[in-house]
Amino acid sequence: MSKNIKPKDNAANQQNANKGTSGTNRQYDQAQGNRSKQIQQQKK
Repeated sequence: MSKNIKPKDNAANQQNANKGTSGTNRQYDQAQGNRSKQIQQQKK
């Protein structure tokens, strides 16, 4: 059961890694995935 993600919380969630908890933050994970793709493109 996941909570609904509110667009107004998006900016805060992208920077929140939820350290010290057993859960994950989907928006943080997606932001880091996008960051990785962008870094790989710059190295080529």
